[in-house]
Amino acid sequence: MSRRLTARRPFLALTALLILGGCAEEPVVETVLRPVRSETVMATGSARSRTFSGTARASQETELSFRVNGRIERLAVKVGDTVRRNQLIARLEPRDFEIAVNQAEAALAQSQATFRNAESDLERIRGLWENNNASQTELDQATAGFQSARAAVDAAQQSLESVKRQLSYSALRAPVGGSIAAVNVEVNENVGNGQAIVLLTSGERPEVEVAIPEVMISQIHKGDAVTIGFDALEGEFPGVVTEVGVASTANATTFPVTARLERENPDIRFGMAANVTFRFSGEDRQRILLPSHAVAADDDGSFVFVLEASGETGVVRRRGVEVGPLTADGLEILSGVEVGEQVVTAGVARLTDGQQVKLPRQS
Repeated sequence: MSRRLTARRPFLALTALLILGGCAEEPVVETVLRPVRSETVMATGSARSRTFSGTARASQETELSFRVNGRIERLAVKVGDTVRRNQLIARLEPRDFEIAVNQAEAALAQSQATFRNAESDLERIRGLWENNNASQTELDQATAGFQSARAAVDAAQQSLESVKRQLSYSALRAPVGGSIAAVNVEVNENVGNGQAIVLLTSGERPEVEVAIPEVMISQIHKGDAVTIGFDALEGEFPGVVTEVGVASTANATTFPVTARLERENPDIRFGMAANVTFRFSGEDRQRILLPSHAVAADDDGSFVFVLEASGETGVVRRRGVEVGPLTADGLEILSGVEVGEQVVTAGVARLTDGQQVKLPRQS
C-alpha cells in the first residue's frame, strides 16, 4: 500500500501545479491608439485674398548688342550706371571699318571719273553723229558706256553708304534712358553681331511677375487692382495687373501674370523679393471647404470622419457627405458636416467607424 502512494505522489504534484497555473491571471494587452489630426469646420466668405511671390523687375529690359563683328575697344558703362538716350555704351575697334570706308570712297571717286569721261564721249559722239561724221553704232556704244558708268557710280555710292553704316554700328548707344543691369563682355574681347553686350533696364515703375495656378487664372483680368509688398520694405503699395498669360509656363500648371506699381518709388530696387496679393470675389453665400485628403470615398459614396474628442483621445464617426467642386482653397462640402465640428484630416484611410483614436498634444 505504501508503494502505491509513493508512486502516485509525483502525479499529484504535477496535477496541483497545472491547477495553480490555470488560476494565474492572464497578462493585460495594452491597446495602442492610432494618432490622427483634425481641423474645425469653418465657413468661408464670398471674397478671399491670395498672395503669390515674385521678383521686382524693370517694366522694360533690353539686351543691347552690336550689329557687326569686332573687338571691344572701349566699355563706357558699368553695372548700376544711369544712361541717357543716345549715350555711348561700348565701341568696337574701328580701324577695319575706316579702311573699308576709305576704299569705298576711292572706288566712288574712280567710278565718278569714269562717268565723266563716258559723259564727254557721249556728247562728242552725238555731235559727230548729228553732222553725219559718226555711225549709229558708235553712238549706241557711247550711250551704253555712259549708262554703265552712271550705274557704277550709283553702286559705288550705295557701297560707301553701307560701309559708313558699318562704321557707325561699331559704336553702341542707348536707344532710351535707363540703368545698366548687367555687362556681359570685357575690353579686348571679340564679339559677334547679335551677342548681348549689356542689359538695359528702363521704365519708372517696377513690375512683378508671379505664377498663378490654372484653377485661378480665369478670375484674373488686365486692369485688376492688387497690392504689392516687398520683404525689404514696410507697408504695401497699390498696383495693377498689366499682363495675363495665355499660355502656361514650363511646368504646365501655372500661368504668368504681371502687376505694375501705380506710382514710382525710389526705395524699390529691381531684383527685390515681392509679394502680390489678389482679391477674388465669389458667390453671395457661405461655403464649407475641407482639404481634399480629408474626404474619402467607397461604394457607398463620399464620407469624412467626424471626431468626438475627450481630452487626449476621441472617437471617430463616419459621416456621409455631398461634395461640390474642387477649388484652389479646398474641396467644397455641400452637406453632411456642420460649422464647428471637428473633421479628421490625416489618417483617414486607416480608420473605421467608432474607432478610438489619440489626439496630438497641445503645445
